[in-house]
Amino acid sequence: MFLSVFDVFKIGIGPSSSHTMGPMVAAARFLEMLRQSPFHPKGLKASLHGSLAFTGVGHATDRATILGLAGFAPESYDATKAEAALAAIRAEKTVTPPGLPPLAFDPATDLSFDYGPALPGHANGMILAATDAQGDVILQETFYSIGGGFVLTAAEQEAARAITDDPKKATARSPVPYPFQTAAEMLEMAATSGLTIAQMKRANERKYRSDAEIDAGLARLWEVMGACIDRGLATSGTLPGGLNVRRRAAAIHAALEAERGLNITAPHTINDWMSCYAMAVNEENAAGGQVVTAPTNGAAGVVPAVIRYWLDHVPGAVPSKIGDFLLTAAAIGGLAKHNASISGAECGCQAEVGSASAMGAAGLAAVLGGTPEQVENAAEIALEHHLGMTCDPVKGLVQVPCIERNGLGAIKAVSAASLALRGDGKHLVSLDACIETMRQTGQDMHEKYKETSLGGLAVNVPNC
Repeated sequence: MFLSVFDVFKIGIGPSSSHTMGPMVAAARFLEMLRQSPFHPKGLKASLHGSLAFTGVGHATDRATILGLAGFAPESYDATKAEAALAAIRAEKTVTPPGLPPLAFDPATDLSFDYGPALPGHANGMILAATDAQGDVILQETFYSIGGGFVLTAAEQEAARAITDDPKKATARSPVPYPFQTAAEMLEMAATSGLTIAQMKRANERKYRSDAEIDAGLARLWEVMGACIDRGLATSGTLPGGLNVRRRAAAIHAALEAERGLNITAPHTINDWMSCYAMAVNEENAAGGQVVTAPTNGAAGVVPAVIRYWLDHVPGAVPSKIGDFLLTAAAIGGLAKHNASISGAECGCQAEVGSASAMGAAGLAAVLGGTPEQVENAAEIALEHHLGMTCDPVKGLVQVPCIERNGLGAIKAVSAASLALRGDGKHLVSLDACIETMRQTGQDMHEKYKETSLGGLAVNVPNC
């Protein structure tokens, strides 16, 4: 298994990596299929299924699909251009993607929400189709948004399942120097090589990129993360979507800054700093701003908050180690994705904020000088205490409980790293056991608690 740090951390837009970024990526892939096909399409149709239907409006899945079919992409998204494009598409009932002729597409009739059973491949399914002049389908593809902005076609999803079900294929190694597929293998390779987790991860990345490219990419990730925190800390007002949730990070940050040096704050106020950093990111995400999946949009605030906490509040922190933090965190995120899931629609919020907290804990333990064993222990502690967490967004919006939940995920990450560093890395529950427990728990979790807004807070809190 090889999952690049730039796959785990991707620059995109809010509010959801699986429900916003994924459908936009799927639409882009379908357009490319059309460009390569012999057909002469005249129109497009799209249908959203499973979780993409149930929480699609709250997660802006409909907007993302429309914009994706118009040629927009998450990494180059421009909010002003997007709004203008949406208005034009709704008025003219046509999309004009690059490299293709104008195509008939009326969002009111050509984009549908199917609230029946989910498609067989994944809870997040969508079907895109091209039609001829008579309205007959000439090309159709089913896509699954599997979490973190990753998208597979139905055939690719089936092939992935076949590999998982075949022991020989499931254990096939990626052509990298340290192809660990479990935490146990990761620790064994670290012990044999004498390298840190970050060093092994970097060696693997070198198979596909130069050191200069790796460093530039990591610097860009932190640049976007840091800018997202700063925007959130400087912006007040009410979030879109109808819940009238007030942005709180800016006011909390202003109050904390005002208290600096007054000797009136309790030690636990440091938790408020961590929370406001994380909330700043997730308020930006909820508003449709630019964020970095870490490993998802719904959990995008945890890792940046832990890094900002370390940089601004921990003596001896140096920006030059941010790359090691991100590489270590990506190694842990890759294990969670490979052996369980990072998708709320598959395994609930334990897979999103739980995985993010484990990543943040591992990264912090690493830059604080932890051994590979202590890093693994930190990740395990953070994940273990998110097990069973449901994904039940009120009104299908990535706001309640998601924004505060990122703050608590950051606090748990820091606490987990601190506890692990107090020990020698030896512990009872392994990270592998914890990830497998997350997978089994997600498998057993009722559908209404997995990003459908059909249970939990979503039905016990008034939506307006």
